[in-house]
Amino acid sequence: MIDAHAPIETFDEIDSTLLEARRRAERKEYGPVWLLARRQTAGRGRRGRAWVSIEGNLFATYLFETSRPASEAAQLGFAAGLAIAETLEAFGAQGSVTLKWPNDVMTGASKAAGILLESGAASPGRLWVALAFGVNIAAAPGAIDQPTTCLRAVLPEGALAPSPSAFFAGLRPCLESWCARLAEEGFAPLRAAWLARAHGMGRPARVVQGETPLEGTLAGISARGELELDTPSGRRAIAAGDVFFSSAA
Repeated sequence: MIDAHAPIETFDEIDSTLLEARRRAERKEYGPVWLLARRQTAGRGRRGRAWVSIEGNLFATYLFETSRPASEAAQLGFAAGLAIAETLEAFGAQGSVTLKWPNDVMTGASKAAGILLESGAASPGRLWVALAFGVNIAAAPGAIDQPTTCLRAVLPEGALAPSPSAFFAGLRPCLESWCARLAEEGFAPLRAAWLARAHGMGRPARVVQGETPLEGTLAGISARGELELDTPSGRRAIAAGDVFFSSAA
């Protein structure tokens, strides 16, 4: 699903690479194309939250069209998380780099990157998909619902953080490799690698789905990518939601 030959378009400033991808999809322009921005004025996170866009960080969206089902396209989020985690480590991030379901990359107990997927109907039997992510490289935004950090803060003393373009150049082949495995071997290898980095598994947590919170213990992710939560009434498989811990995990 990731075309190794897809062109890259870089904007000095734009409202949001994800919004630009949606505008193109509405014009029936489905790529494949990478959209990168040096600055965003209206970055978005999950559930319509603002994504604070600080220059020196990476803001990217990959737009493409596919005949694969939406459930399989959604698994790209796991591939992106793994690729970002491995790239953070390749550039020298110290400490643990983990993955918090459904879409956060963590260093220690703080968020270093977020991932967002959107899709819609394209031609008959096909979807357009926009895979978007932001990686905190130079600085960490404040005033969000969890602690944040950036690559610069977890590098060895004296080490320089890469430019966004250098980080993306390291990330892209890693993402392409994970997506090739997804296409050839299915979700199982991604699931195993993701679980090996899972943040907070075995810990009590609250999962918020709209207005309905669920309390339980994080138990794993299903073969479809759902969060498995052990509750007093039994194990629940959760397709979408936000996970909160009572203390740092």
